[in-house]
Amino acid sequence: MNQKNPLQAAYSHTKYQLANHGKRNIQVLKKAFQNIEGDLESDMYGKGQIIEDFQEKMAILLGKEKAVFLPSGTMAQQIALRIWCDEKGIRKVAYHPLCHLEIHEEDGLKELHKIETVLLAEKNRVIELNDIMEMEEGVSCLLLELPQREIGGQLPSFETLKQISTYCRNNGIKLHLDGARLLEVLPYYQKSAVEVCSLFDSVYISLYKGIGGISGAILAGNQDFIEQSKIWKRRYGGDLISLYPYIISADYYFEMRSHKMQQYYEEAKELAGLFNSCYDISTLPLVPVSNMFHVHFHQAKEQVEPILIEVQRQTGIGITSYLKEIDETTCYFEVSIGDLYANVPKESITKAFRKLDEKMKQRFHCK
Repeated sequence: MNQKNPLQAAYSHTKYQLANHGKRNIQVLKKAFQNIEGDLESDMYGKGQIIEDFQEKMAILLGKEKAVFLPSGTMAQQIALRIWCDEKGIRKVAYHPLCHLEIHEEDGLKELHKIETVLLAEKNRVIELNDIMEMEEGVSCLLLELPQREIGGQLPSFETLKQISTYCRNNGIKLHLDGARLLEVLPYYQKSAVEVCSLFDSVYISLYKGIGGISGAILAGNQDFIEQSKIWKRRYGGDLISLYPYIISADYYFEMRSHKMQQYYEEAKELAGLFNSCYDISTLPLVPVSNMFHVHFHQAKEQVEPILIEVQRQTGIGITSYLKEIDETTCYFEVSIGDLYANVPKESITKAFRKLDEKMKQRFHCK
Protein backbone atom coordinates (compact mmCIF):
# COMPACT_ATOMS: atom_id res chain seq x y z
CA MET A 1 0.00 0.00 0.00
CA ASN A 2 1.32 3.46 -0.89
CA GLN A 3 2.02 5.61 2.14
CA LYS A 4 0.92 9.22 1.98
CA ASN A 5 3.53 11.84 2.75
CA PRO A 6 2.78 13.98 5.84
CA LEU A 7 1.53 16.95 3.83
CA GLN A 8 -0.76 14.80 1.72
CA ALA A 9 -2.01 13.01 4.84
CA ALA A 10 -2.78 16.29 6.60
CA TYR A 11 -4.65 17.54 3.53
CA SER A 12 -6.71 14.36 3.20
CA HIS A 13 -7.94 14.67 6.80
CA THR A 14 -9.21 18.25 6.47
CA LYS A 15 -12.92 19.00 6.63
CA TYR A 16 -12.87 21.44 3.69
CA GLN A 17 -10.65 21.81 0.64
CA LEU A 18 -10.18 25.07 -1.26
CA ALA A 19 -9.60 23.77 -4.78
CA ASN A 20 -11.14 21.48 -7.41
CA HIS A 21 -14.51 19.72 -7.51
CA GLY A 22 -13.86 16.97 -4.99
CA LYS A 23 -12.50 13.44 -4.97
CA ARG A 24 -12.25 11.64 -8.30
CA ASN A 25 -13.85 8.44 -7.08
CA ILE A 26 -16.43 6.04 -8.49
CA GLN A 27 -19.23 8.27 -7.21
CA VAL A 28 -18.37 10.77 -9.98
CA LEU A 29 -19.40 8.20 -12.58
CA LYS A 30 -22.38 6.89 -10.61
CA LYS A 31 -23.78 10.40 -10.25
CA ALA A 32 -23.56 11.02 -13.99
CA PHE A 33 -25.50 7.81 -14.71
CA GLN A 34 -28.15 8.11 -12.00
CA ASN A 35 -30.91 9.26 -14.38
CA ILE A 36 -29.82 7.38 -17.51
CA GLU A 37 -32.27 4.78 -18.80
CA GLY A 38 -30.87 1.27 -18.96
CA ASP A 39 -32.05 0.66 -22.50
CA LEU A 40 -30.15 3.63 -23.95
CA GLU A 41 -28.10 2.31 -26.86
CA SER A 42 -24.35 2.74 -26.63
CA ASP A 43 -22.09 4.05 -29.35
CA MET A 44 -20.07 1.52 -31.35
CA TYR A 45 -16.67 2.30 -32.87
CA GLY A 46 -17.36 6.04 -33.02
CA LYS A 47 -20.88 5.81 -34.42
CA GLY A 48 -24.34 6.05 -32.87
CA GLN A 49 -26.68 8.77 -31.68
CA ILE A 50 -25.13 9.15 -28.23
CA ILE A 51 -21.69 10.12 -29.59
CA GLU A 52 -22.89 11.93 -32.71
CA ASP A 53 -25.29 14.16 -30.75
CA PHE A 54 -22.56 15.11 -28.29
CA GLN A 55 -20.07 15.84 -31.05
CA GLU A 56 -22.59 18.10 -32.78
CA LYS A 57 -23.31 19.88 -29.50
CA MET A 58 -19.58 20.57 -28.98
CA ALA A 59 -19.12 21.73 -32.58
CA ILE A 60 -21.89 24.29 -32.11
CA LEU A 61 -20.38 25.41 -28.78
CA LEU A 62 -17.02 26.03 -30.46
CA GLY A 63 -18.39 27.46 -33.70
CA LYS A 64 -16.79 24.81 -35.91
CA GLU A 65 -18.27 22.71 -38.71
CA LYS A 66 -17.57 19.39 -37.01
CA ALA A 67 -16.14 17.87 -33.85
CA VAL A 68 -14.89 14.43 -32.85
CA PHE A 69 -14.65 12.83 -29.41
CA LEU A 70 -11.29 11.25 -28.56
CA PRO A 71 -10.19 9.38 -25.43
CA SER A 72 -7.38 11.83 -24.60
CA GLY A 73 -6.06 15.29 -25.30
CA THR A 74 -2.64 13.85 -26.07
CA MET A 75 -4.17 11.89 -28.94
CA ALA A 76 -6.24 14.85 -30.12
CA GLN A 77 -3.37 17.31 -30.35
CA GLN A 78 -0.85 14.99 -31.95
CA ILE A 79 -3.45 14.13 -34.59
CA ALA A 80 -4.24 17.80 -35.24
CA LEU A 81 -0.60 18.77 -35.73
CA ARG A 82 0.05 15.74 -37.98
CA ILE A 83 -2.86 16.70 -40.25
CA TRP A 84 -1.66 20.29 -40.62
CA CYS A 85 1.90 19.13 -41.32
CA ASP A 86 0.70 16.72 -44.00
CA GLU A 87 -1.42 19.42 -45.61
CA LYS A 88 1.46 21.87 -45.96
CA GLY A 89 4.19 19.28 -46.51
CA ILE A 90 6.42 20.62 -43.73
CA ARG A 91 7.01 18.40 -40.70
CA LYS A 92 7.60 21.28 -38.34
CA VAL A 93 5.41 23.03 -35.74
CA ALA A 94 5.92 25.84 -33.23
CA TYR A 95 4.80 26.13 -29.63
CA HIS A 96 5.80 27.31 -26.13
CA PRO A 97 8.80 25.64 -24.41
CA LEU A 98 6.47 24.40 -21.64
CA CYS A 99 3.80 23.08 -24.02
CA HIS A 100 2.24 19.77 -22.91
CA LEU A 101 3.54 18.07 -26.05
CA GLU A 102 7.08 19.13 -25.20
CA ILE A 103 7.28 18.18 -21.52
CA HIS A 104 4.58 15.60 -20.76
CA GLU A 105 4.25 13.27 -23.75
CA GLU A 106 7.61 11.46 -23.98
CA ASP A 107 8.30 13.13 -27.34
CA GLY A 108 5.29 11.41 -28.92
CA LEU A 109 5.05 13.99 -31.69
CA LYS A 110 8.68 13.51 -32.63
CA GLU A 111 8.88 9.73 -32.22
CA LEU A 112 5.55 8.79 -33.82
CA HIS A 113 5.34 11.45 -36.51
CA LYS A 114 8.94 12.66 -37.00
CA ILE A 115 7.69 16.22 -36.55
CA GLU A 116 10.28 18.81 -35.53
CA THR A 117 9.44 21.56 -33.09
CA VAL A 118 10.32 25.24 -32.86
CA LEU A 119 10.15 26.63 -29.31
CA LEU A 120 8.90 30.21 -29.04
CA ALA A 121 9.29 32.76 -26.20
CA GLU A 122 11.04 32.48 -22.86
CA LYS A 123 9.70 29.88 -20.46
CA ASN A 124 8.28 32.41 -18.00
CA ARG A 125 5.96 34.29 -20.38
CA VAL A 126 3.34 33.70 -23.06
CA ILE A 127 3.99 33.78 -26.80
CA GLU A 128 3.65 37.26 -28.32
CA LEU A 129 3.30 38.32 -31.95
CA ASN A 130 6.96 39.31 -32.25
CA ASP A 131 8.04 35.78 -31.30
CA ILE A 132 6.18 34.45 -34.33
CA MET A 133 7.27 37.18 -36.69
CA GLU A 134 10.92 36.58 -35.76
CA MET A 135 10.81 32.83 -36.49
CA GLU A 136 13.60 31.98 -38.90
CA GLU A 137 12.17 28.56 -39.80
CA GLY A 138 9.01 27.81 -41.73
CA VAL A 139 6.35 25.82 -39.84
CA SER A 140 3.05 24.22 -40.79
CA CYS A 141 1.26 25.04 -37.57
CA LEU A 142 1.49 27.19 -34.45
CA LEU A 143 -0.02 25.87 -31.21
CA LEU A 144 -1.21 28.31 -28.54
CA GLU A 145 -2.25 27.13 -25.08
CA LEU A 146 -4.94 29.18 -23.33
CA PRO A 147 -4.24 29.51 -20.46
CA GLN A 148 -0.52 28.63 -20.25
CA ARG A 149 -0.75 26.18 -17.37
CA GLU A 150 2.91 25.72 -16.49
CA ILE A 151 3.38 29.45 -15.82
CA GLY A 152 0.34 29.88 -13.62
CA GLY A 153 -2.33 30.10 -16.29
CA GLN A 154 -1.11 33.33 -17.89
CA LEU A 155 -2.87 34.61 -21.02
CA PRO A 156 -2.05 36.89 -23.94
CA SER A 157 -4.47 39.76 -24.51
CA PHE A 158 -7.37 39.11 -26.88
CA GLU A 159 -5.97 41.81 -29.17
CA THR A 160 -2.72 39.83 -29.34
CA LEU A 161 -4.66 36.70 -30.24
CA LYS A 162 -6.34 38.53 -33.10
CA GLN A 163 -3.00 39.84 -34.36
CA ILE A 164 -1.43 36.38 -34.22
CA SER A 165 -4.42 34.86 -36.01
CA THR A 166 -4.24 37.44 -38.79
CA TYR A 167 -0.49 36.98 -39.18
CA CYS A 168 -0.79 33.19 -39.38
CA ARG A 169 -3.57 33.31 -41.98
CA ASN A 170 -1.65 35.82 -44.08
CA ASN A 171 1.45 33.63 -43.96
CA GLY A 172 -0.08 30.20 -44.51
CA ILE A 173 0.45 28.96 -40.94
CA LYS A 174 -2.36 26.95 -39.36
CA LEU A 175 -3.27 28.02 -35.84
CA HIS A 176 -4.25 25.31 -33.34
CA LEU A 177 -5.75 25.99 -29.92
CA ASP A 178 -4.75 23.90 -26.93
CA GLY A 179 -7.94 24.90 -25.17
CA ALA A 180 -7.92 22.20 -22.52
CA ARG A 181 -9.22 24.92 -20.18
CA LEU A 182 -10.90 27.07 -22.83
CA LEU A 183 -14.17 27.57 -20.94
CA GLU A 184 -12.23 28.80 -17.92
CA VAL A 185 -10.68 31.76 -19.80
CA LEU A 186 -13.90 33.09 -21.32
CA PRO A 187 -14.84 35.23 -18.28
CA TYR A 188 -11.50 37.07 -18.45
CA TYR A 189 -11.74 37.72 -22.17
CA GLN A 190 -15.46 38.49 -21.92
CA LYS A 191 -15.90 36.55 -25.15
CA SER A 192 -17.89 33.50 -26.19
CA ALA A 193 -16.22 30.22 -27.10
CA VAL A 194 -17.23 30.88 -30.71
CA GLU A 195 -15.50 34.26 -30.71
CA VAL A 196 -12.24 32.82 -29.35
CA CYS A 197 -12.30 29.73 -31.54
CA SER A 198 -12.98 31.74 -34.69
CA LEU A 199 -9.35 32.84 -34.52
CA PHE A 200 -8.12 29.22 -34.77
CA ASP A 201 -8.18 26.57 -37.50
CA SER A 202 -8.53 23.71 -35.02
CA VAL A 203 -9.46 23.50 -31.37
CA TYR A 204 -8.99 20.95 -28.59
CA ILE A 205 -10.86 21.09 -25.28
CA SER A 206 -10.63 18.77 -22.28
CA LEU A 207 -13.74 17.13 -20.89
CA TYR A 208 -12.35 16.42 -17.43
CA LYS A 209 -10.31 19.43 -16.29
CA GLY A 210 -12.60 22.36 -15.49
CA ILE A 211 -15.71 20.44 -16.48
CA GLY A 212 -14.86 17.47 -14.26
CA GLY A 213 -15.85 14.53 -16.45
CA ILE A 214 -14.20 11.13 -16.30
CA SER A 215 -11.91 11.49 -19.29
CA GLY A 216 -11.88 12.45 -22.95
CA ALA A 217 -11.38 15.34 -25.33
CA ILE A 218 -13.03 17.13 -28.21
CA LEU A 219 -11.20 18.10 -31.40
CA ALA A 220 -13.03 20.54 -33.66
CA GLY A 221 -12.45 22.11 -37.06
CA ASN A 222 -13.77 22.07 -40.61
CA GLN A 223 -15.35 18.96 -42.09
CA ASP A 224 -12.28 17.78 -44.01
CA PHE A 225 -10.07 18.20 -40.94
CA ILE A 226 -12.45 16.14 -38.77
CA GLU A 227 -12.80 13.39 -41.39
CA GLN A 228 -9.02 13.07 -41.40
CA SER A 229 -9.03 13.18 -37.58
CA LYS A 230 -11.37 10.18 -37.48
CA ILE A 231 -8.96 8.19 -39.66
CA TRP A 232 -6.10 9.01 -37.33
CA LYS A 233 -8.30 8.19 -34.34
CA ARG A 234 -8.67 4.68 -35.75
CA ARG A 235 -4.93 4.44 -36.39
CA TYR A 236 -4.24 5.46 -32.80
CA GLY A 237 -6.59 2.81 -31.43
CA GLY A 238 -8.95 5.50 -30.19
CA ASP A 239 -12.07 3.90 -31.68
CA LEU A 240 -12.94 1.81 -28.65
CA ILE A 241 -15.96 -0.41 -29.13
CA SER A 242 -17.88 2.08 -26.98
CA LEU A 243 -17.04 5.39 -25.33
CA TYR A 244 -20.38 6.16 -23.71
CA PRO A 245 -19.12 6.17 -20.07
CA TYR A 246 -16.90 9.13 -20.95
CA ILE A 247 -19.49 10.86 -23.14
CA ILE A 248 -22.39 10.60 -20.70
CA SER A 249 -20.27 11.86 -17.81
CA ALA A 250 -18.80 14.66 -19.93
CA ASP A 251 -22.26 15.83 -20.99
CA TYR A 252 -23.60 15.59 -17.44
CA TYR A 253 -20.82 17.66 -15.89
CA PHE A 254 -20.75 20.08 -18.81
CA GLU A 255 -24.37 20.94 -18.11
CA MET A 256 -23.63 21.19 -14.40
CA ARG A 257 -20.52 23.38 -14.56
CA SER A 258 -20.04 25.16 -17.88
CA HIS A 259 -22.14 28.11 -16.65
CA LYS A 260 -20.12 28.39 -13.41
CA MET A 261 -16.85 29.58 -14.97
CA GLN A 262 -17.50 33.22 -14.02
CA GLN A 263 -18.06 32.13 -10.43
CA TYR A 264 -14.83 30.10 -10.38
CA TYR A 265 -12.93 33.05 -11.87
CA GLU A 266 -14.18 35.49 -9.22
CA GLU A 267 -13.41 32.99 -6.46
CA ALA A 268 -9.90 32.47 -7.84
CA LYS A 269 -9.23 36.20 -7.62
CA GLU A 270 -10.55 36.25 -4.07
CA LEU A 271 -8.40 33.31 -3.00
CA ALA A 272 -5.29 34.68 -4.70
CA GLY A 273 -5.76 37.90 -2.74
CA LEU A 274 -5.71 35.91 0.49
CA PHE A 275 -2.49 34.14 -0.44
CA ASN A 276 -0.88 37.43 -1.44
CA SER A 277 -1.77 38.91 1.94
CA CYS A 278 0.43 36.33 3.68
CA TYR A 279 4.09 36.82 4.50
CA ASP A 280 6.55 35.53 1.86
CA ILE A 281 3.76 34.13 -0.34
CA SER A 282 2.73 35.38 -3.78
CA THR A 283 0.66 34.12 -6.67
CA LEU A 284 1.41 33.84 -10.37
CA PRO A 285 -0.30 35.70 -11.94
CA LEU A 286 -0.67 38.22 -9.12
CA VAL A 287 -4.31 38.56 -10.20
CA PRO A 288 -5.58 35.35 -11.83
CA VAL A 289 -6.93 35.49 -15.38
CA SER A 290 -8.84 32.19 -15.10
CA ASN A 291 -9.86 29.80 -12.35
CA MET A 292 -6.24 28.66 -11.92
CA PHE A 293 -3.00 30.13 -10.59
CA HIS A 294 0.24 29.10 -8.90
CA VAL A 295 1.07 29.82 -5.26
CA HIS A 296 4.76 30.56 -4.64
CA PHE A 297 6.46 30.35 -1.24
CA HIS A 298 9.71 32.29 -1.13
CA GLN A 299 11.29 29.77 1.21
CA ALA A 300 12.65 26.23 0.94
CA LYS A 301 10.17 23.39 0.45
CA GLU A 302 11.32 21.47 3.54
CA GLN A 303 10.76 24.58 5.68
CA VAL A 304 7.31 25.41 4.30
CA GLU A 305 5.83 21.90 4.48
CA PRO A 306 5.68 21.72 8.31
CA ILE A 307 3.85 25.06 8.38
CA LEU A 308 1.22 23.90 5.89
CA ILE A 309 0.78 20.63 7.79
CA GLU A 310 0.24 22.49 11.06
CA VAL A 311 -2.16 25.05 9.57
CA GLN A 312 -4.24 22.36 7.86
CA ARG A 313 -4.42 20.25 11.02
CA GLN A 314 -5.34 23.19 13.24
CA THR A 315 -7.95 24.78 10.94
CA GLY A 316 -9.40 21.84 9.03
CA ILE A 317 -8.91 23.76 5.79
CA GLY A 318 -7.18 21.88 2.95
CA ILE A 319 -4.75 24.29 1.28
CA THR A 320 -2.63 21.82 -0.68
CA SER A 321 -1.55 18.19 -0.67
CA TYR A 322 1.86 18.84 -2.26
CA LEU A 323 4.66 21.31 -2.89
CA LYS A 324 7.04 21.35 -5.86
CA GLU A 325 10.57 22.63 -5.44
CA ILE A 326 11.68 25.36 -7.84
CA ASP A 327 15.12 25.83 -6.28
CA GLU A 328 16.69 25.75 -2.83
CA THR A 329 14.79 28.84 -1.71
CA THR A 330 11.44 28.63 -3.53
CA CYS A 331 8.55 26.17 -3.97
CA TYR A 332 5.01 26.27 -5.32
CA PHE A 333 1.75 24.45 -5.93
CA GLU A 334 -1.13 24.88 -8.37
CA VAL A 335 -4.70 25.92 -7.56
CA SER A 336 -7.72 25.26 -9.77
CA ILE A 337 -10.99 26.53 -8.35
CA GLY A 338 -14.02 24.29 -8.72
CA ASP A 339 -17.18 23.49 -6.78
CA LEU A 340 -15.54 22.98 -3.39
CA TYR A 341 -14.51 26.57 -2.67
CA ALA A 342 -18.08 27.87 -2.40
CA ASN A 343 -18.82 25.27 0.28
CA VAL A 344 -16.10 26.49 2.68
CA PRO A 345 -17.39 28.86 5.40
CA LYS A 346 -15.86 32.31 4.90
CA GLU A 347 -14.95 32.62 8.56
CA SER A 348 -13.02 29.34 8.36
CA ILE A 349 -11.09 30.59 5.31
CA THR A 350 -10.26 33.85 7.09
CA LYS A 351 -9.05 31.95 10.14
CA ALA A 352 -6.88 29.63 8.05
CA PHE A 353 -5.13 32.47 6.24
CA ARG A 354 -4.65 34.44 9.42
CA LYS A 355 -2.98 31.36 10.87
CA LEU A 356 -0.88 30.82 7.73
CA ASP A 357 0.35 34.42 7.76
CA GLU A 358 1.13 34.18 11.46
CA LYS A 359 3.12 30.96 11.08
CA MET A 360 5.06 32.26 8.07
CA LYS A 361 6.02 35.41 9.99
CA GLN A 362 7.02 33.45 13.09
CA ARG A 363 9.26 31.18 11.07
CA PHE A 364 10.79 33.54 8.50
CA HIS A 365 10.37 37.19 9.51
CA CYS A 366 13.69 38.74 10.43
CA LYS A 367 13.52 40.15 13.93
